[in-house]
Amino acid sequence: MEDFGPDLITLLDEDGKEHSFEYLDTLEHGDYEYVALTPVLEDPADAVADDGELVVLRIEEENGEEILVAIEDDEEFDTVSSLFIERLSDLYEFEDEDDEEQAED
Repeated sequence: MEDFGPDLITLLDEDGKEHSFEYLDTLEHGDYEYVALTPVLEDPADAVADDGELVVLRIEEENGEEILVAIEDDEEFDTVSSLFIERLSDLYEFEDEDDEEQAED
C-alpha cells in the first residue's frame, strides 16, 4: 500500500536545530530552481494559530550535492514568491501582507 501523505523534509538551521517542512512545489526561474515549503508544526495549538507561512529557498549545488539556501536578494525573492503564489493559488489561500497589516490597524 502506498503512502499518500505529505512530502516532509527536515532542514538544519545555522544553530544546528532541526525544522520540519512540507514540500509544496519546485519551479525553475532564470538560472536556478526554487522550492516552496511550509513549516510543519507538532503542537496542535500552534497549527491552529499558524498563518501558513510560505518558505521559498533556492536550490544550489555545493560539492556535487544539492543544498537549499535562503534568497538574500529582495527582488529575486519577491519575483519567485509571486510565481509560487500564482502556481499554488488553486490549492491554497494566500493573503497579501498589506491586507494583513490593514486588518491589524
